Amino acid sequence: MRVNSTDLQNAFGKYLSLVEKEDIIVIKNGKTVARLSHYLEPENFFIHEGVEEYKTRRISYQEYLSLADSSDQRYELISGEVYLMVSPSFNHQLVVNEISGQFYNYFRDKSCCSLTAPLDVRLCGFALKFEEDPNVVQPDVLVICDEDKVSEDNKYEGVPTLIVEVLSPSTRGKDMITKLNLYMKSGISEYWVVDLEEKKINQYSFTGERDLDKMISLKEDDIIESIYFEDLKIALADIFKGINN
Repeated sequence: MRVNSTDLQNAFGKYLSLVEKEDIIVIKNGKTVARLSHYLEPENFFIHEGVEEYKTRRISYQEYLSLADSSDQRYELISGEVYLMVSPSFNHQLVVNEISGQFYNYFRDKSCCSLTAPLDVRLCGFALKFEEDPNVVQPDVLVICDEDKVSEDNKYEGVPTLIVEVLSPSTRGKDMITKLNLYMKSGISEYWVVDLEEKKINQYSFTGERDLDKMISLKEDDIIESIYFEDLKIALADIFKGINN
């Protein structure tokens, strides 16, 4: 499990309990800085030959479900690693609200629709079945064009066409690297990464073969135009207008 250092400080007792089940990876300013591991008495250690380096045990999808169902916290599962989702900042929510509002107006009365977190999105990378490579994410904003993939128990099991993630200090590395790779492999068509600190957006598009097609970096005085959806345009000045630096 990965947690922000501030959350660890504020709820240290809770994570001491959780560490009995799995290691806690501590993240500060988007970088891994420490590992909190369960201590075993020396007589309980077993040394195996041929182990070249220590590796964190990956968690199964069923273990992830048990963790998520037993907690009020929100989690994501990517490549077998669990990420604790921290509460977003005021600026983060302002930007999400502006983008989701613009998307709502654009997609109203269209066949696609826009949604916001929290909503579990199940992705499986290059795998043919979710069970072969289970990943669960909760993007800040997403656009889906396959509402037929909503199951009878009201769960979405499709692949979004466009995803927007707004960076936070604790999610910068995950959103810019880990999720970028997962979204590309899983068949997402377009991905926007919104940087609050720099007031810019990196816009990625992917090919049908699930490779990178284009990456465009846009600044505050630019207008972002969707590569996939015609006439979907938003001025970055509108997106960042309410941010308090």
